[in-house]
Amino acid sequence: MSERKTIAETLHNGVSIVFDVDDVLYQDGTGHHQLALIRNGIFGKVLMLDGAVQVTSRDEFMYHEMLAHVPIAAHDNPADVLIIGGGDCGLAEEVLKHKRVGALTQVEIDASVLEFSKEHFADFNASVFDDPRFRVEIADGAAFAAETDQRFDVILVDSTDPSGPGAVLFTTEFYRNLKRILRPGGIVVSQNGVPFLQPEEFQTAMRGLRSVFEIASCYLVAVPTYFGGHMTLGWSTDNAETLTVSEETLAQRMAGIDTRYYTPLHHRASFALPRFIETLLEEATK
Repeated sequence: MSERKTIAETLHNGVSIVFDVDDVLYQDGTGHHQLALIRNGIFGKVLMLDGAVQVTSRDEFMYHEMLAHVPIAAHDNPADVLIIGGGDCGLAEEVLKHKRVGALTQVEIDASVLEFSKEHFADFNASVFDDPRFRVEIADGAAFAAETDQRFDVILVDSTDPSGPGAVLFTTEFYRNLKRILRPGGIVVSQNGVPFLQPEEFQTAMRGLRSVFEIASCYLVAVPTYFGGHMTLGWSTDNAETLTVSEETLAQRMAGIDTRYYTPLHHRASFALPRFIETLLEEATK
């Protein structure tokens, strides 16, 4: 009988999740990350960076649809969109489904992650690389936000967790730079973790966002591989109208776009927070 092969995610102290490994498709260091790609019987291809699950081919649509469609559908003219991070390009795929998006810039620190994802996740990102609206800049996301002269209507921060190279993307200075490059009425959405397992990280991020933006809250998405309960996506803007767009208008803006998770009704419902997350938000700004 062959020995069972497993790999564990070790992101959270005190708990881990173990995946059966049907095949090891790739394993190496990239210079910025320790990267592993495995095949699992339930989740398909599973990409792990530094011991944390980044994306799986089975449930990537849940996270990417909500990160992309909620802000873009809420914005009345999302002509220029910026993605910071998002090396698997699943988010870019969802953004480019919107014909109202005229240009998408993606800033990724590690070119090898892009090339890797282009090879191994073509089932959901192949269309991105043939779209003339898509432009990649290999650069540090925090430095780009501090230095660029470009301006954007929607900014999506698809970052790793707040440790190692990704920690700088959770600082107040970074959030100030995002506001600097955001056009009036624009929206910033950021990956803010799982509050049940990361309450301090969640509060630190929200405290920083609320110190910079007039409106800073979050909405929810459930992604099986990001275990620990609700995942929060930070919502930052100075335009209160983006939070009150009608279901009918959202449906019009999403017309012709096929989704498996997002609906206009769920868009609005995702901003209804459980009490414990509301409490963490309140405590963060006292």
